[in-house]
Amino acid sequence: MLAWCIRAGGWLVEGVANGREGLVAASLLEPDVIFMDLNLPVVDGLEAIRRLKRDEDTRHIPIVACTGVGSASAERDARAAGCDAFLAKPCEPEAIRALMEALISGRGSLA
Repeated sequence: MLAWCIRAGGWLVEGVANGREGLVAASLLEPDVIFMDLNLPVVDGLEAIRRLKRDEDTRHIPIVACTGVGSASAERDARAAGCDAFLAKPCEPEAIRALMEALISGRGSLA
């Protein structure tokens, strides 16, 4: 659903199977925004966020942490890792599109 909402807004979506692939894709594709599931195999989402934010080539890319666990501790951990916004699944399509537009236009994080 997340990818569908983003595509419906006119943006391109590139999916990956695990955190390691996400790290490689972020470096190669230089996306406008990264939506990072926190529950990923190989390299988990929190570690992937940390690595992306430490890397000079990717630290500027806004990262939205996405999880099916909408707890305060999950959001706290994601923000401590360096994410710019947090979405608990399921997400409303309008909220996803508004967040994308805000992050791409440089208005900062909203969620």
